[in-house]
Amino acid sequence: MKLSMKSRYAFRALADLSIHSKSAHVPLNVLAQRNGISPQFLEQVFASLRRAGIVRSIKGPQGGYYLARPAGEITVSDIVYAIDGDYYITDEKTADPCKDEEISDVIQELIIDPLNRQTKKVLQGVTLEDMEEEYLKHNEEEYMYYI
Repeated sequence: MKLSMKSRYAFRALADLSIHSKSAHVPLNVLAQRNGISPQFLEQVFASLRRAGIVRSIKGPQGGYYLARPAGEITVSDIVYAIDGDYYITDEKTADPCKDEEISDVIQELIIDPLNRQTKKVLQGVTLEDMEEEYLKHNEEEYMYYI
């Protein structure tokens, strides 16, 4: 599995949105500027996130985005699925049909299935809230002064 840049940008922008939209919605151009992402590209990302029900928008000159549900309910799996679709490794028989079905079964059972289970476990086990908390913890350490 390879995470697309679109997913990576979604992670960055959503973590930023989670932190900064607690009291008000955040304009897309502000998210784009703070994260070094093209506003046009970020609009494509947020269109997918809107369709998936992860973010909502307010239109107009004072418009912006906010999370559609609490950050603790939005998993990395939700985000990747909204942006890139299914993240599982293709079944061995589908990816490369071969005459020797036994070796295909072995590859599926020993490699593909465990990888898919672990990928699912990781992606469903991390929430946007986890990302926000970890970011804030790292950011806090960066500005600590030691005497």
